[in-house]
Amino acid sequence: MRLILLGAPGAGKGTQAEYLSKRFSIPHISTGDILRENVKNETELGKKAKEYMDKGLLVPDEIVIEIVKDRLSKEDCKNGFLLDGFPRTIAQAEALDKVLQELGQKIDKVLNIEVPDEKILERMSGRRICKNCGASFHVIYRPPQKEGVCDVCGGELYQREDDKEETVKKRLEVYHAQTQPLIDYYKAKGLLVVAYGQEEIADTTKEVLKALGIE
Repeated sequence: MRLILLGAPGAGKGTQAEYLSKRFSIPHISTGDILRENVKNETELGKKAKEYMDKGLLVPDEIVIEIVKDRLSKEDCKNGFLLDGFPRTIAQAEALDKVLQELGQKIDKVLNIEVPDEKILERMSGRRICKNCGASFHVIYRPPQKEGVCDVCGGELYQREDDKEETVKKRLEVYHAQTQPLIDYYKAKGLLVVAYGQEEIADTTKEVLKALGIE
């Protein structure tokens, strides 16, 4: 099973990726993670990427693609993989097609987890984190017993910058602008399947398996 996973921030992609990775015994490959790993291990590609990351710049496509190619050629990807966070653009998608061709592989399905923006906004802007122990709460779905106070350690709860409503709206705008062309690209290739994110994780998993044709 060779999968690409798409989904807006807050759509529950990470949780489903973890499940699919275990269920099919395939590695969950997040480009962010492999970039950081290469930087940490000071590989040649990692050193190149670090120059850009240190300046707060996006790592150029050719470096990201080389890093992805290197990861996909590893032994544990022989029976499949799950790509998360890559490709982000049509140029990256086309480059990935070439890389897979060289490796004698091809993508089986591109899974898009769809959740309405207003639901994501509610999910993310309602999150509260404990400053002391890092426990997570939600003003609607998992409210603390006492407002602003952590049930676990009594620490102060706060809202992270990237969970603030304006930030979430901006992130969603960027995501849609970036991802719509990709959705169209894979739809045209007949690879796109859609799972509709539900309130409960287990219900989303059922939708995911149905979309992949696994009941």
